[in-house]
Amino acid sequence: MDLDSIQLHAEETMVKSLEYVRSELKGVRTGRATTGLVEFVKVEVYGSETDLRSVALISAPEPTQILVKPYDGSTVQEIAKGITAAGLGLNPMVDGKQIRINIPPLSGDRRKELAASVKQMGEAAKVAMRNARRDANKHIDQLAKDKSQHISEDEIEGAKEEIQDLLKKHEKIVEDEVAAKAKEIQEV
Repeated sequence: MDLDSIQLHAEETMVKSLEYVRSELKGVRTGRATTGLVEFVKVEVYGSETDLRSVALISAPEPTQILVKPYDGSTVQEIAKGITAAGLGLNPMVDGKQIRINIPPLSGDRRKELAASVKQMGEAAKVAMRNARRDANKHIDQLAKDKSQHISEDEIEGAKEEIQDLLKKHEKIVEDEVAAKAKEIQEV
């Protein structure tokens, strides 16, 4: 491995952590209805578990309601059962060949719990990014010890600084997105 590939691998790992925390944040409930709440709910249709978004059109026509329209009308009951079983605290109501999910307002305590959980998600992502930095620095140190590589101390230090800069950049993005989500949760 050379310095460029070590840096590239570290950056890829940080980007994956960022993408993961973004997808997790989408699923966190706020005061208003979002399709991200139920997109990844597993439903048992046609004999296998599938994400809800694969078997139905999901929309949020009102700030307090999610509308689920199955592509196949015969799967309405299975989808309703899957949403109930997901443990999101949502009560799906079958309305003909579609499902309406009313989003109840969050209590003050629940808002605080969700904000704390969002912050924990952000911390977990930052820990994963720091681990990527640690691993990259280990690889760089191994390259420095390998005399056949002919890498100068300046190049080694420069590579470590670049990885540190990558970490700072990605941590800042996570902090900003977590703060925005926490603010959204606190809005009544």
